[in-house]
Amino acid sequence: MARIGVEESLTDVKEALMEMGHEVIELKSEADTAHCDCCVISGLDKDVMGMSNTSIAGPVVNASGEDAQSICQMVNDKLS
Repeated sequence: MARIGVEESLTDVKEALMEMGHEVIELKSEADTAHCDCCVISGLDKDVMGMSNTSIAGPVVNASGEDAQSICQMVNDKLS
């Protein structure tokens, strides 16, 4: 399965992705995205300073307002 980077605060998403067989990397710094196939962010601090530089070539899923199951579905859709 894929290697998914997930922000620290998204515990339920991490657990759901692991249950699906994905390898989950906790995102604590920009360097943690280096070998991820996809990243899931909380969206709380997204684009705080008006900057939107990304350090991952793969897709990024914004978890804001979504439940764990729908986030997992979005991740799977992005990876297929």
